[in-house]
Amino acid sequence: MTPDRLSFAGYRFPAEIISHAVWLYFRFPLSLGMVEELLAARSIVVSYETVRRWALKLDQAFVNRIRRGLPRAGDKWHLDEIAVKIAGEQHWLWRAVDGSGCVLDVLVQRRRDRRAAKRLLRKLLKRQGRPPRVLITDELGSYAVAKQAIMPGVEHRRYKGRNNRAENSRQPTRRRERQMNRFKSARHARRFRSSHDQINNLFQLRRDQVSAAEYRAEHARAMATWASVSDIAAAA
Repeated sequence: MTPDRLSFAGYRFPAEIISHAVWLYFRFPLSLGMVEELLAARSIVVSYETVRRWALKLDQAFVNRIRRGLPRAGDKWHLDEIAVKIAGEQHWLWRAVDGSGCVLDVLVQRRRDRRAAKRLLRKLLKRQGRPPRVLITDELGSYAVAKQAIMPGVEHRRYKGRNNRAENSRQPTRRRERQMNRFKSARHARRFRSSHDQINNLFQLRRDQVSAAEYRAEHARAMATWASVSDIAAAA
């Protein structure tokens, strides 16, 4: 496999089936077993373990392509952190979204302190290549300390319980955590969330803000982009 072209050589199933299975797993709150059943309903006999291996082998290649094709992130970043149980221990899932709800990045840490907040901001700056115009967080003091050290010139707005953009982005995380009976390790949580969020960024559709025809057109464009990302056309 190269960065510019995916290789499906050696796979028993065609690229269309592999791509569809990976899309189902990351796009919807489905377990591996549920994906296996959905494929079986279409007379495609594949085990959930095979779906798991497909996801592990291909997710990062798909994510890298999606990131390259998405529009530049907005200049308003919303940051938030939520507690998650991993192997019986509490961790913190830090996340950042832009003004349109597109997930910029995630970070899994054991602590909820200024060091973790600084690490998130550094990661975001490296990924985005520029600081935001406005940073919106809750009233956790770690954000203010980290912001002053990493990006002192950025406007910082702190709202207790009003950072709705970031808080609403928690919901898919909670649904997937329940479906998967919690994450098995911090690495598992970090890798899954990264793939899940970037694939879902591709399908940030404005269902309640556009007409039915416009929504269908947006959905068709998103599916066409996914087909391009997963090299379905090239493999056909």
